[in-house]
Amino acid sequence: MRPHQPFAPLLNRKLALEEESRSPDGAGGWTRAWVKVTSLWASLEARSASEGEDRGRERAQVRWRILVRATPVGSAFRPRADQRFREGDRAFRITGVAEADPRGRFLFCWAEEEALQ
Repeated sequence: MRPHQPFAPLLNRKLALEEESRSPDGAGGWTRAWVKVTSLWASLEARSASEGEDRGRERAQVRWRILVRATPVGSAFRPRADQRFREGDRAFRITGVAEADPRGRFLFCWAEEEALQ
């Protein structure tokens, strides 16, 4: 029988966790901005990639699995599917979050890399 191997990931990328903020634009619409919530150390792993067309433009999409330290459910610092991670000029829209290990010390965040405008 093998001894229990601890789950010890290498969190070597500092990401900003951002959430969307909307404010009235004065013309009946909304202005969208992204506001930093916190910074988290993470490990990124590319999971899949695809190419295609979107509205007549070439588009490539990469899906990622991002590992971060867990925070309690309900905490303002726990990643959610309506948020994104940002690293410099790169943004990763979070599509799902789940516990990564049996002790609940880490979270997997599935994300899609999106082009910043």
